[in-house]
Amino acid sequence: MTSPEILVDIVRSGFVEGHHRGSVLALEADGSVAFSHGDVTSAIYPRSCNKPLQAVGMLRLGLVLEGQLLALAAASHSGEDFHLVGVRQILAGAGLDESALQTPPDYPLDDAAKEAFIRAGRQQTAIAMNCSGKHAAMLATCVVNDWDTATYRDPGHPLQVALAATFGELVGEAVQSTGVDGCGAPLFSASLTGLASAFRTLVLAASGSPERRVADAFASAPQYASGSRRDECALLTAVPGAIAKAGAESCYALALPDGRAVALKIDDGHPRARPVVMARALTRLGVDADPGVDGDALRRTGVVELFGGGEPVGDLRAAF
Repeated sequence: MTSPEILVDIVRSGFVEGHHRGSVLALEADGSVAFSHGDVTSAIYPRSCNKPLQAVGMLRLGLVLEGQLLALAAASHSGEDFHLVGVRQILAGAGLDESALQTPPDYPLDDAAKEAFIRAGRQQTAIAMNCSGKHAAMLATCVVNDWDTATYRDPGHPLQVALAATFGELVGEAVQSTGVDGCGAPLFSASLTGLASAFRTLVLAASGSPERRVADAFASAPQYASGSRRDECALLTAVPGAIAKAGAESCYALALPDGRAVALKIDDGHPRARPVVMARALTRLGVDADPGVDGDALRRTGVVELFGGGEPVGDLRAAF
């Protein structure tokens, strides 16, 4: 991003000791811009915010998943036991097991799940890595189409070529850069404008379409789309019908059932600023006062405290 703005003040003991800069875009229900700050047109790597769009591509290619397992296919899961069970179910449905996964070995993303892993003497594994649901779905999509499963991460593989085309269509932009994500799979660039528009497309799609099926999966199974103790899960629970996905380097995208959408990126990549900016963007859109929304719970997702001597002495505050 060429011109990020101060989006968050770091306030300790009443003193502003620093800032987080970034960019954020909010769209109205009709697709017009409600507000924007910073650079919302330059290409970024949205990281795991891309997963719901990749899941749409896999459904178009014949992947058969719904509900919890579809949410898991588009998730950066926490590695809780039910996530690992779900990944194994996706693989088993394709006649595969976890040895087919090419995610790098890792511990669960969730702290409690990681500690339980270590106490039990378990080592880092491919299935515990937070992208294993996506990789399992990619493998299952290859099986449906009789494509090679050993090279499914290769950018030239038919799967990845098709997913790149779907991604570009949904964001409404040419993919300017293809990189390698943390999980080893191809990563496609987009602007915040394109990302917000794509998420908006998912929630407004016709019932039963691949786009709407992904959105409905997130709305119905937020704990599978992230983790039971994650701020994303809390936000999806507070705002019924929404789809929201965070990504590494502090990216975040969300769309509401009526078509309002938000996409953001914190320039320094620190994840603590991400929920603060999203909660502020949603309150500016008036979402906390919408019928059926738990406004208090929504606002709590944006509370990030700072500590001194083990006690709260400050917090992160939205500056826009």
